[in-house]
Amino acid sequence: MKSLGSLHAPIENLAIGRVIEVDGSHVVAEINHDVSELSRVYAGDIYTIGQFGSLIKIHFGRKIIYALVSRLRMKSDLAAERGMAISPSGDERIIEADLIGEAEWVIDEGGAPTLQFERGVTTYPLPQQSIYLTPRAELLAIYGARSESSINIGSHVGSADAPCFADMNELLGKHTAILGSTGAGKSGAVASIIHSIIGKYPEDQEWNPRIVILDPHDEYGSAFPGHRRLSTDEGSLHLPYWLLNLEETISLFIGKTEFSATSQSNIIKNALIKLRMESAVRIGLDPDEITVDSPIPYDIGNPFGLDDFGERDGVKELSGLVGAINEQRPNNRTRKDHEDYGKVIRKIESLMKDGRLGFMMKPWGRGADPLPQVLGQFFSGKEKVRIVDLSGVPNEVAGAASAVIARTLFSMKVWQTDEERRKTPVLLVCEEAHRYVPNRGEAMYEAAQGAIRRIAKEGRKYGLGLLLISQRPSEVEATVLSQCNSWIVLRLSNESDREHVRGILPDSMGGLTKMLSSLRRREAIFVGAAARLPSRVLIRSLEEGQIPRSHDVDFLRGWGNPALDEEQISKVSERWRYQARAN
Repeated sequence: MKSLGSLHAPIENLAIGRVIEVDGSHVVAEINHDVSELSRVYAGDIYTIGQFGSLIKIHFGRKIIYALVSRLRMKSDLAAERGMAISPSGDERIIEADLIGEAEWVIDEGGAPTLQFERGVTTYPLPQQSIYLTPRAELLAIYGARSESSINIGSHVGSADAPCFADMNELLGKHTAILGSTGAGKSGAVASIIHSIIGKYPEDQEWNPRIVILDPHDEYGSAFPGHRRLSTDEGSLHLPYWLLNLEETISLFIGKTEFSATSQSNIIKNALIKLRMESAVRIGLDPDEITVDSPIPYDIGNPFGLDDFGERDGVKELSGLVGAINEQRPNNRTRKDHEDYGKVIRKIESLMKDGRLGFMMKPWGRGADPLPQVLGQFFSGKEKVRIVDLSGVPNEVAGAASAVIARTLFSMKVWQTDEERRKTPVLLVCEEAHRYVPNRGEAMYEAAQGAIRRIAKEGRKYGLGLLLISQRPSEVEATVLSQCNSWIVLRLSNESDREHVRGILPDSMGGLTKMLSSLRRREAIFVGAAARLPSRVLIRSLEEGQIPRSHDVDFLRGWGNPALDEEQISKVSERWRYQARAN
């Protein structure tokens, strides 16, 4: 066992330079002339010199001060930037780094030496002090070893491949954003993290994560073979119209682009409360305790073949929602007075005709209470991952569909007891978040914005975590993104996105964020509550069968095939006309 004295002593083989400037928490050091290669080998480990995000250290008595490398450049560049005379040789190299913490070796209760690390710096280095690469043993202590609540998400870049652990409670319970341009490895990073979660314990140990993925491109199914698939195409996803609250129902049946939207909204509201109270009696509930937002099933009625006055062959339609709307009509035959009622019924008719909306518009058959079965899609069963395939949902309904899923999850958690919440936390993964919670005001997304915004603000109190994924962080609803306490940022090509990320990251990440446009695939900046330190990490690779399905088309191979013949074109045309994708 090493003595404390030997542990405090600098390792000269890892010395790489000397401090020439200390400006607050920013340090500038000159690399020694004898450093001919930007790497060192010590105790069998290879250490790179000057890598963005790597750690260097400075000894100050018994204390060790650590800094995060943010820049490597020629000293002549620094001199020219400051208007100073340039050295004739002009070949000096400098490292710039930001002080992040300090540590000291102590003896723990078991008699073993332990490095006690703390964020923040109380003792600042002085010019001419030597800087050293940080050995692997210290890196493991600083970045944190595996604990009961941690998962391995990859390795630290430039730090002897020290494993990167994320605190799962912080990562999931306090929300996380995974950001990166197309092709940067976002989907792989998401799959890697979820595999780390579901594989944390062996199969023979009780371990039942509950993860719901909103998948707009049908790419995650191949990554999780044992998942429960909830698909609009296959009829396995059921989000009935009666599950929507008033706001979502108005968004679906009316929209907010009509001049008379307010009048039509009142028509829907009056019809809803009447129908929910009547159905409450039918399934054994107290109608006096029911509100317009209560998830009580109701009949939708028959909107087909009605004239401008809600009649079919001279008889007014009085069943279900259509009937509740017709009952509000004025007692005259003036078409203008009946116009708003007719518009709502015609929209219901068009929705029921749309085969893509079968998952939502299937009428209730007045049987047993269907709510437990609908909720069971997300909460019952042994599947650890539930993937909601929204690739077949039209854009005008995508907002309402994602909103009702998010609100259903949140409402279920709200009405659970504290004990039930502690036993059944849920993680909602929102892929392509800019599609469902955009930083814009389109009416079709308003309900989704409200639902996911509420999860972001209050979900952690009820055991509902949020994982947001987006290739355009500047287009994600700002309130939602600001509620994330951890960030995994992969390569970002767009300058406005990089600026947006720089504005939301809580730590001083000036040096690291400069490299966001040049990160390798699967390489990311990891910062926030779940990270021990701001880090540059390489997300761990996945085995075959764990990788999300890429929809990228190989032009080289594709153009090596013959052109479509008339029969093949006819088959595609038929699917297009029926709005039905191939299996």
